[in-house]
Amino acid sequence: MKLHRTYGHEAVRNRLGRSLRAGRFPQALLLTGPRGIGKQRIALWLGGALLCEHQDRAPCQECHACRQLAGLAHPDLHWFVPLVPSKKSTDPDKQVQEIEEALAEVMAERRENPLYGPLDPKASHALASVRLVHRRVSLRPFQGRRKVLILGDLDRLVVQEASQEAANALLKVLEEPPPDTVIVGTTGSPQALLPTIRSRLVPVRMGVVDDAEVALFLKDVVGLTGRAVDDAVELIQGCPGRAVEGEGGDRAAIKRADDLLWAVKRGSVEWAQRALAQNPWDARGGYTELLDTVAVRLRKSLERAAQVGDGQDVDRLLKAMGVVEQHRTIAQGNVNPQLSMAVMAGTLERLR
Repeated sequence: MKLHRTYGHEAVRNRLGRSLRAGRFPQALLLTGPRGIGKQRIALWLGGALLCEHQDRAPCQECHACRQLAGLAHPDLHWFVPLVPSKKSTDPDKQVQEIEEALAEVMAERRENPLYGPLDPKASHALASVRLVHRRVSLRPFQGRRKVLILGDLDRLVVQEASQEAANALLKVLEEPPPDTVIVGTTGSPQALLPTIRSRLVPVRMGVVDDAEVALFLKDVVGLTGRAVDDAVELIQGCPGRAVEGEGGDRAAIKRADDLLWAVKRGSVEWAQRALAQNPWDARGGYTELLDTVAVRLRKSLERAAQVGDGQDVDRLLKAMGVVEQHRTIAQGNVNPQLSMAVMAGTLERLR
């Protein structure tokens, strides 16, 4: 299968395209924005623009290089994603080989189905991955004038490592990449990166995708129709990637959020059970997704309260949304999601 077309982010693409044509494109940049917003899809679009054979209108989508990239088969595009660490070998060279083989398997899967789900909570950019980055950086371009390295979910470099060894190894690459190399990192949590790494990446902030573009994505790529499109647009709030995450889809996410809000209304006995049932290792995965969906449900309630002119309810819901956002920020760091959920639920109960 080929990559689907790029939906939304026209302003970002235009700005980056102008920078490329003017010869002012940075050698290392960092795409940031909410989960599911399409950061890695824009990174791939950038790869196409950088490797396209017609730089005056790159990416042209017609040349051999663009067709290769659409099939994730361009030899000068190197896409690194977090992987679950393997324990097969303790030899550094064999570890790098295992990472290389695992990445090849992931890319093969994404060629078959470009709509991939969420990361395993245990996945990371381990030291062996960074050593492979060093090897790929040292290669000469195979086909064109440059090569492109995409480092997806770069925040997984630090959070999942017992030390900063992997981050320090990557820093050596970022300090002075070869002239023929462009590095594109992506993250939803730039604050999780070491300041020394952030300082060497030009930040590019991406906003949410327009609802009309999200609806087109849901129809053309996901295959939704009718009312299901409207429901999904409301839920994913401009982040189309969330429509293809996990089993059960949007309905399951809504059900879980509504269940937690119901438990808050019932009192501490109910919401404490939900907190204890939360996986303690899933702060930036399922727990963050829960907080995102709770925020959407509160926003919908806020719209209804504003329509009927219930000022007291509006004030309460605004405070509740602030509490949820606070805990969403906390969830991006080293936090126990069970404790976070308990504190949040207790605060929401007192706001009733």
